[in-house]
Amino acid sequence: MNRRDFVRIAGAANAAYGLRRVLPGHAQAVTQPAADFSLRIAAGSHELAPGTTINTISYGTVPGPLLRLKEGVPVSIEVLNETDTPELVHWHGLHIDPMNDGAMEEGSSMIPPHGKGYFRFKPSPSGTRWYHTHNSARIDASRIDLNLAAYSGQYGFMYVEPKQDAGHYDHEIFLAIHHWEPKLMSMGAESSGCQISYRYASFNGKLLSATEPLRVRENERVLFHFLNASATQNVSLALPGHQFKVLALDGNEVPNPRSVSVISLAVAERVDAIVEMKAPGVWILGSTSEEERLKGLGLPVEYAGCGGGAQWKDPEENDWAYTKFGLSAPDVVPDGTFPMRFEKIAGAHGVLDRWTINGKSFPDMAPLAVRQGGRYRFAFLNTSNETHPVHLHRHSFEIVSIAGRRSAGILKDVINVEPYHKVEVDMLANNAGPTLLHCHHQLHMDYGFMQLIRYV
Repeated sequence: MNRRDFVRIAGAANAAYGLRRVLPGHAQAVTQPAADFSLRIAAGSHELAPGTTINTISYGTVPGPLLRLKEGVPVSIEVLNETDTPELVHWHGLHIDPMNDGAMEEGSSMIPPHGKGYFRFKPSPSGTRWYHTHNSARIDASRIDLNLAAYSGQYGFMYVEPKQDAGHYDHEIFLAIHHWEPKLMSMGAESSGCQISYRYASFNGKLLSATEPLRVRENERVLFHFLNASATQNVSLALPGHQFKVLALDGNEVPNPRSVSVISLAVAERVDAIVEMKAPGVWILGSTSEEERLKGLGLPVEYAGCGGGAQWKDPEENDWAYTKFGLSAPDVVPDGTFPMRFEKIAGAHGVLDRWTINGKSFPDMAPLAVRQGGRYRFAFLNTSNETHPVHLHRHSFEIVSIAGRRSAGILKDVINVEPYHKVEVDMLANNAGPTLLHCHHQLHMDYGFMQLIRYV
């Protein structure tokens, strides 16, 4: 059984069960109170730049509407699915119940084609969250639909207002990264396996050539909320002559704010950072990769009184590391440890790569068992030559160690596990219900890289 079959069978079961009682998030032919927000999933065209238009599925705009919520204040969201495909919306980074979370593997119900879904929850914790489809693009062992799932334009920011603000700033900018026109390509005999390449890359759905500059004045402070909404591509960003003071990772305040010249964003990660404008000129805020900038991943930053074309200058070094923002602390003994070995089974004769955790692919594996209130350590060992942005639903985890370097106090919901590296994170089991752990790389997730956690 693959993930698509699992979703189809579980969807049929939920549909039958839904006849007996109304489930949160389930599309029902019943009257619901007026929603606070409404989203529409629909196919359409989108202009990346004059003369460059793509066809995609989105929430009406690319990115979708910015949803600003207040922590702990109940919110209701109606979702209309105007496509011919069952859909899901996942409220990424929120600690909510599994039925509203938006993952079929946890029991959330699909929104049927040309039907409605209704979600109601108390948003928590505060910070930069986001919403996106949690659909599968897999057709079978050798085929994927690159118009569906995270390859589409179904993504948007959700910002849960914090109890404390980030301090004085002059501009607040939300920037979502996405890649467009994907194509499956072979990595060759030496690397083995398959990857996805893209023709275009954008901030907020616009190419560098078509983006209005961010206009600033010297000594202003700009608060950036960065999101990597790509299906498969990790990204590093820089703004020549400037530093990013990192305040939060995945929406959670870091215990040790630090300034860096490069920000690294694995798939699904968020970074909140303040930049003090102290280098007058016209610069490109963009990918450190020239190839990515040529695909469109950049934003001009223009100081008042300065003109000319936007300039790029490579940073002297990549000074990014999660542990920079953590604290030193003695190790905490967990209530249980789950060793998790990630391995790629390279495909052959047209079959796509399969991914395993401890030798098994989802859903052909037993769930991990946790108890309410316990602290559990996940010991990730990546034995493959690819990075894995591992995401934990409905919880945050604390980074314990990366390649042997210890840390404390950094809470995230996605962590990038580098090739041949070992990473340890701790989860506090404080939100009962089925919980999904998976690689956020769409191709990896669709071909087995998932694990269910159950409270017992």
